[in-house]
Amino acid sequence: MTRTSVGVEPMASGSRRGSPEKPSAPRGPRVLVVEDEADVAEMIRYNLSKEGYDVRLAANGTDALRLVKESKPDVILLDIMVPQLNGWEICRRLKQDRETAAIPVIMVSGRVEEGDKVLGFEMGADDYVTKPFSPRELLARVRAVTRRGRLTDQEAGQILRAGDLEIDRPRFEVKMKGRLVELTRKEFDLLATLIRTPGRVFGREELLDLVWGQDGFVEPRTVDVHVARLRAKFTAARAPMPAIETVRGVGYRFRDSVRSDS
Repeated sequence: MTRTSVGVEPMASGSRRGSPEKPSAPRGPRVLVVEDEADVAEMIRYNLSKEGYDVRLAANGTDALRLVKESKPDVILLDIMVPQLNGWEICRRLKQDRETAAIPVIMVSGRVEEGDKVLGFEMGADDYVTKPFSPRELLARVRAVTRRGRLTDQEAGQILRAGDLEIDRPRFEVKMKGRLVELTRKEFDLLATLIRTPGRVFGREELLDLVWGQDGFVEPRTVDVHVARLRAKFTAARAPMPAIETVRGVGYRFRDSVRSDS
């Protein structure tokens, strides 16, 4: 696909794509870079590899989906304007598949309009990076999403219940009155955060820290987008809506009707 190169800020570069490399065993978290501009892909790979990441490249949407199934990456860096399937469609498919929904996706794009960012989050993206970017910024974002994806042993074994709502962390499942509701990882974590302390009001900035991490590089509006998507998922599943209330000018809370009525 021919495009005007958007590029990144100066980065150290390694060997060009296609040059011979010494085989090495996987070293650290696996990162799949979906980028059709060879120079950009190679520079991202070089800088992440220096930090111990096991990096694979895909130059089009079809290869990206195949490699996700084969390698089960810990995080995906996804350019929007890749051939065959664009980044939005790739992200949508990954987040609708239960096997891949929990894999963090960072969209990397030269599209800087707010509408593009909102659409990325609506498709299920965990973060959005605009070009040009620095190696340090990109590395920080990758570290942030991989760190947020690691639950403590205690959290991983929790099953949260509130009335007819059940959040099963080990199975990564949400059920309302026994009806399964498919959520992305961020929607799942957001719902779990609110349900853990019914009645407590969480500010948007606080939710960003708890769900996205303090270095998540996302805006407060992201919380609103994810709450709206969360509500829409329950509607699509024909399940009763969880009692997430908007506290105007502040944020959100979960109202446990069982406690409230007692």
